Amino acid sequence: MEHSAPHHHTETKQVLDRLSRAIGHLESIKRMVEEGRDCSEVLIQIAAVRSAVNNVGKIILQDHISHCVTDAVRTGDQQVLEDLSAAIDQFVK
Repeated sequence: MEHSAPHHHTETKQVLDRLSRAIGHLESIKRMVEEGRDCSEVLIQIAAVRSAVNNVGKIILQDHISHCVTDAVRTGDQQVLEDLSAAIDQFVK
């Protein structure tokens, strides 16, 4: 799934901002574990981080479809479509 040409996505700043927040949240979960906080509280926070990461994936997927896949369909680049299929398989596991 390696592409030689770098490509610009419209949602890069939003994705980076959301990832930074998720990383910060994950670091606070680590502190909760280190402090011996209640397991239920930790599990709830882990679920929140998992949801945040899944939402970042959805933004990236939507952006990819809007730009890369649209361009691939227009140019007949079958590899991009095959790569997308493989990526979706991994994303929904």
